[in-house]
Amino acid sequence: MKHATVRYQNRVYQATVDDANALTLSDGTRLNATDVTWLPPASGTIFALGLNYADHAAELDFKAPTEPLVFIKGPNTLTGHNQVSVRPDNLEYMHYEAELVVVIGKTAKNVRREDAMQYVGGYTVCNDYAVRDYLENYYRPNLRVKSRDTLTPIGPWMVDAADVADPHNLTLRTYVNGELRQEGSTKDLIFDVPFLVSYLSSFMTLNPGDMICTGTPEGLSDVQPGDLVEVEVEQVGRLANRIVSEAAYEQMLKENAA
Repeated sequence: MKHATVRYQNRVYQATVDDANALTLSDGTRLNATDVTWLPPASGTIFALGLNYADHAAELDFKAPTEPLVFIKGPNTLTGHNQVSVRPDNLEYMHYEAELVVVIGKTAKNVRREDAMQYVGGYTVCNDYAVRDYLENYYRPNLRVKSRDTLTPIGPWMVDAADVADPHNLTLRTYVNGELRQEGSTKDLIFDVPFLVSYLSSFMTLNPGDMICTGTPEGLSDVQPGDLVEVEVEQVGRLANRIVSEAAYEQMLKENAA
């Protein structure tokens, strides 16, 4: 089953989504996908993996890590399906990153690898944009690269873990204005889902709703204001958003506040 969080008539609802992408709100109201504002489908701590695909590490001329490179993203970065992401002014290079996201389903602490999948509630999709101009070291992703407002679209929904037969054999793709730019497979993850759940829970408690963004394969390219970027993960979903300039975003905020 697919679970979403949406805004409808100025109220936030939990919803289920059928195979035709029609929604049933928690109060029983049935709606089309275009009737709602899509919000991130989970809320919790956001863990992001750097260089977790060997081909991506090679693309950047880095050695594959021997231990997970994990950093935490602030909730300010999140936005939903069909929303906008702001490209800061005066940049040389900002790129997309299609990623499978693991959503924790129950409290996890000191979980053994062989038990780890029992703690996965479901999966969603994110586009973990990176502002490469400010990248100092891939082993220490800094705030100006990875924690900007609106630069982590996530969604559209969460798919129950039971509905994804093998999370380690899923195709990821990114399209920019309809052109395929990136393609890879989760079979190439350096650190797989059970390892990551076990690793993180060995030194901190994972809570329901926490999200692990598992990294991106090779195939990065720059995106500009006006671009429509769509990232998809097989069996999970397809997430769309449009890049806007800072000026366009400020104008949108003014219009929404009026």
